[in-house]
Parts: sequence; C-alpha cells; structure tokens
Amino acid sequence: MGKTTSEKIFDAHLVNEPFPGTKVLRLDAVLCHEITTPIAIDDLIRRGKDRVFDPAKIKAVIDHVTPSKDTKTATQAKILRDWARRHDIKDFFDIGANGVCHALFPERGFIRPGYTVIMGDSHTCTHGAFGAFAAGIGTTDLEVGILKGVCAFRQPKTIKIDVNGNMPNGVYAKDVILHIIGQIGVNGATDRVIEFHGSTIDSMTMESRMTLCNMAIEAGGTSGVCQPDMVTVDYLWPFISGEFTSKEAALAEYSKWRADADAEYDRTVAIDVTTLEPTITFGYKPDQVKTVSELAGTQLDQVYIGSCTNGRIEDLRIAAQILRGHKIAPNVRCILSPATPAIFKEASKEGLIDIFMEAGFCVTNPTCGACLGMSNGVLAEGEVCAATTNRNFTGRMGKGGMVHLMSPATAAASAIEGKIADPRKYL
Repeated sequence: MGKTTSEKIFDAHLVNEPFPGTKVLRLDAVLCHEITTPIAIDDLIRRGKDRVFDPAKIKAVIDHVTPSKDTKTATQAKILRDWARRHDIKDFFDIGANGVCHALFPERGFIRPGYTVIMGDSHTCTHGAFGAFAAGIGTTDLEVGILKGVCAFRQPKTIKIDVNGNMPNGVYAKDVILHIIGQIGVNGATDRVIEFHGSTIDSMTMESRMTLCNMAIEAGGTSGVCQPDMVTVDYLWPFISGEFTSKEAALAEYSKWRADADAEYDRTVAIDVTTLEPTITFGYKPDQVKTVSELAGTQLDQVYIGSCTNGRIEDLRIAAQILRGHKIAPNVRCILSPATPAIFKEASKEGLIDIFMEAGFCVTNPTCGACLGMSNGVLAEGEVCAATTNRNFTGRMGKGGMVHLMSPATAAASAIEGKIADPRKYL
C-alpha cells in the first residue's frame, strides 16, 4: 500500500511512539512570533529551562502588532527580542525587517519539501504548500519544540481534494479554497491533512498554493499539503542552487515526498472549477459562502487587502490591475498592507503602490494587526469590511464588526463601488 505525503514525512521524522498512535517527530523548523511565543519563553524561564535546541532552526518575527501600539504589545515584543538575542537566533526579524510570518518565512527559503514545521499560530498550515507537514500548536508543544526540537502528534488521516479545470476569468485561488470550505464545512477536515491534487493545482503559482493551504485550518484541517514539483523548485532555487547540480536533480530529490499513486485516503472530494464564480463569505463562519452575484450590492465601510492569505506580490498585482485609473468610493476607507518588506519594495518598483495610493488606499507597513482586530484597521461595532484575510468569526476584526472574505480582485472591485462588486466587469 502506498503512502500519502504526511505519512512519508511522519515515517522519516519519527523519534519514538510512546503510546500507540502518538508519534514524536523530529522538527526541521520552529517558527515564533510575539503573540504566542513570549508565554512559552516565560514558562521555560520559570522552569529553569531557558534554552533552545538549535538556534539555526528557530525563526522568529514580530508581526502581529508592529510597531507596538501600547505597553503590553511592546512588552511582548521585548520578551521575544531579548530571547532571540540571548540565544543568538540569527533569523530574527525585528521592526523594519519584519513581515507577516507565513509570507516572510517562505520568502526567505526557510521551508522545504519534506519538512516538519510548527508554530504557535493556526495558519502555520500555509507552509504545507511546499510539500511539508506544517501545523499550528499550543504553548506546551511550542515549549517542547523550542527546548528539544520535537513535537508529538496523533498521525492524522488524509483527505484528498482533487481540483481540476481551468479557472474562469476573475476566479483565483481564494475563490477555490472558499468554495472547497463551503463544500466540506468548517469541521470537514478536523484531525485530517488536506492534500491538494489535480490539474488546477499543478498550474498554480506557489503564492496561490500558499493561499489554499493557509485556509486548510478553516475547514478544521491540521495541515494543507501540495505536491512538490518544478514550480516548487523554481521558487526555492535561489536558496537551494548550491545543494543540487540542476533543477532536475532537486526535483528528483523532492519528488520522494509526493504521495504514491496507490496511497489510501480517508475521503476524496472532486472539485471542478470550470464554472466557478468569485466566491465570498457571509455570516460568521468560513463555510458560509455565496457567489459574488448573490451578495453584490452589500454596503461596505472598509476594504482590507493584505494578510498571510493574500498579501503577496501576486495578490497586489491582481488588485492593482482592477484599481488602475479608478478612485475608491467615498463611503469606504481602504487599507493595503503588503505582507513583507520585499513585497512592498517590489510593489513600489512596479508602480503598484502608486496605483493603490492614487485610488485612495492607505498603505501601511507589513503587519497582521487588522486581520485579528488588534491594530491598523480595526472595525467599529456595526461596520462591514471586505477583506482578503482568512477568518470571519464574530468580532474577528473588531467587536461587532462583520467581515466578508474574498479574493484581492473582488476586494478591489468592491473598493471602487463601495459595496460588494463583481471583479469580472473590471477585467
């Protein structure tokens, strides 16, 4: 019997199995940010275990509230900053060099096919786009990971999502994943890995694959996984060119992590995107979705483009294509947060920042702040936001606020009209 990608990774990283079904895995990367990691740091200090297993395998960033907005968030940042300096963690990204973690770390080449990756953040599943097993974990597991470089998991079963067909004009990866979550539900992949397959996925960029895997958690998934291929190799080549004689050699090595043709899945779901329309959430759960046609005309107060889901250069290009030559509606305020300094710099070089600003957007530094209602775009009670983020829970972007999740294209069109709008009319 063949194996899935996660089964192969579990087998290769197994340290021991203290209880039947509970597997302790060796970790390739422990990712940290200033919201969840300081709790783990303080507890390790209290226990007399202020150590790290390998400073080269720990990557840390201040990204959720940056720059700090008050004494509390400044203290959280200071704890992480002092800890990184104390343990000589070279890959620490402070103010000015920092970006949204799940965009910054892949951009730096820190994630590779076959890796095991943990972080105290639910959207760590983003990194499965590289053919890795990447999972968000709690404080205790994070402490163990920092101290010992291992983490215990119940080996999850795998759901295969087979996505095929050419995406219609105006439809993007965000629409695909929202449609999938709408099909399987917010609990549809609980304690499961979602493995994405099919011709649609094969044709996607790494940025689009990261968008898919980023929202696996919104269906309850432990991780989302794409199959490593030449697209993966091309993205990583600036970082791995010294390790392989050619891209073909890298592909041959990374292909061992691809699922076997006879792998056994808990469930297989077939998705045909040929007739898919731009898709948007309503209500307060990510599986509550409708087409843009059904929600068009819904009044908005704010439009937000950014986050670990859709703040990459590909996303900014898509939105700018629609915004070029237009002004935002007078009834909305619009915010753009490029996900990393490199993305910001490239967007500026290409003239995209000018397009956003001329349209009337406020352009901010890279930050997660608005996505979780902490800074840089919090909603007032009763306000409605069109967002390219990943979560529309009650109060997510501000107490009493409503969030409609959508693609950058739909968000840009909605900014122009001041209400939910179909991006296809602008393409």
